[in-house]
Amino acid sequence: MAQLLSLNVGLPRNIPWRGQVVSTAIWKEPVKGPRMVRRLNIDGDGQGDTAGHGGENRAVFVYQIDSYRYWERFLGRDDFVYGQFGENFTVDGLPDAEVCVGDRFRIGGALFEISQPRVTCYRLGIRMGVPEMAALVVSHGRPGFYFRVVEEGLVEAGQQIVKVASGQGAMTISETDGLLYMPGHPKDRLELAIGNSALSKGWRRSFEELLLQASGTLMRTGNAGLVGISQVAPAWTGFREFRVSGKTRQSADVVSLELEPTDGRSLGEALPGQFVVLELNPAAASKLLRSYSLSALSDTHYRVSIKREAMGAASRFIHDSLSVGALVKVSAPRGSFILSQGVGPIVLISAGIGITPMIAMLKALAAEKSERDIWWLYGARNGREDPFVTEVHELLQSLPHAHSLICYSSPDQTDIKGRDYDLHSRVDATALQSLRLPLSGDFYLCGPSPFMADIAADLGRLGVSATRIHTEAFGAGKSLTPGIAERPVRPPHAPEGVTGSGPMISFARSGLVVQWSFTFASLLELAEACDVPARWSCRTGVCHNCETAVIAGDVSYQPDPIDQPAEGNVLLCCCHPTSDAVLDL
Repeated sequence: MAQLLSLNVGLPRNIPWRGQVVSTAIWKEPVKGPRMVRRLNIDGDGQGDTAGHGGENRAVFVYQIDSYRYWERFLGRDDFVYGQFGENFTVDGLPDAEVCVGDRFRIGGALFEISQPRVTCYRLGIRMGVPEMAALVVSHGRPGFYFRVVEEGLVEAGQQIVKVASGQGAMTISETDGLLYMPGHPKDRLELAIGNSALSKGWRRSFEELLLQASGTLMRTGNAGLVGISQVAPAWTGFREFRVSGKTRQSADVVSLELEPTDGRSLGEALPGQFVVLELNPAAASKLLRSYSLSALSDTHYRVSIKREAMGAASRFIHDSLSVGALVKVSAPRGSFILSQGVGPIVLISAGIGITPMIAMLKALAAEKSERDIWWLYGARNGREDPFVTEVHELLQSLPHAHSLICYSSPDQTDIKGRDYDLHSRVDATALQSLRLPLSGDFYLCGPSPFMADIAADLGRLGVSATRIHTEAFGAGKSLTPGIAERPVRPPHAPEGVTGSGPMISFARSGLVVQWSFTFASLLELAEACDVPARWSCRTGVCHNCETAVIAGDVSYQPDPIDQPAEGNVLLCCCHPTSDAVLDL
């Protein structure tokens, strides 16, 4: 019979890491005596990132002593202690290959149900002192799993774990995990997983996306379940030629470009919140590819708004040299950061240049004369760096149920509180708590990555479900190279002749870990230099971990350049922004 070897809890602490401070509760300590296990947590336990951890479907994390021994052998270590992997329950028994989603177990006075596999985040690498640990857990297929709490009660280390019911469909944790992450997604198994009412909503939604893709209903290649929500297929492949028909200075550091196609044809369907890729040619021998969110769109023209970055070659060229009448190449709009349909509340939260997709959403809501409860929260340094002031004011005035909060962190003397801004602060937890936000609404976040991570965590603490917090993610499609002979397969390797100094990049399936080098223009180029067979990259603000995973599992890259890192922010991780990237390739 299985046994609970240790019950472990821990509260969030701030850990210095790579020049940043990370809030994490990955350090769990064994406790003596009984502890009350409640629906959302164990007494004395907490999460540093409530958007990605905790909640009803992830109340208790379980890891097996057998996996401890496996990693001790693999890593050549003998220093593990209970709670080493951030688990609440260290157990003897309950292997991933045998227990199933929906299985129920009684431990002491509490009743538990398996809800999903664990999706490991980068914090485990910090705890273990092994940066690539998250990728290793994926590639070695030892995730562990989560319990939801069916009946609250007292639990104590040393108690027996008694199985009282079997899950619907008998799909093990190992199969469930592999169905999402590994190549091949059999339709019958996807249907079986979707039909299991015990499976968490996030994982079920991912499998529904994969099933739609397999049936041809979802027009997108790659692992749809890991990339995110459905989106409109791009209106054209490659690039079309556009003319800069207008150039407007929006603020001290932001200019907008009006772009019209030179062929005069309709632009087709695009959605507010999506982005395009611009191909710029500042010199005859050079080419720059950059992704920019649409700040306005129609079937005849697009508008993109670009902030000047001190080290950004593209933004400097746009600000200083690109003139009205110039020709640029533009990809079709794409991206899944789009408004949800319905009548529920919408909360748009942004800072800095993160306003660009938000104003496109606000314009769309105004155009349809939306009756929805709409909240606009925006943060800038001051009025000089606040673009679209007049436009935003007019749009909000046209919406009958609109609310707004404008925060300036360093207002100028000419900025008047109550007229130009509402709070002398950043958009932060204090600002959020001052409002009566509709916690059941859909929340859209865009801005600097630390800002989005902090706001997502703050919203989680206020009680907003992670499934209602939306951020931006970019993916890639399948490579189509008919008639080109395949080159001999070479094992993945570190790029030759290049020594990196940036964040660590872990290719989960290949087991390769290298440091980012600024000699590469994109993650794609790095993957190619490493001879990683499947190639994919992502740009995301904050990954909500196991609710909707972002990293693709079996995606090949289409030579359509949508993987450019954002200027000034080279890499963005699957489980934490501006940190190590874990690519499941």
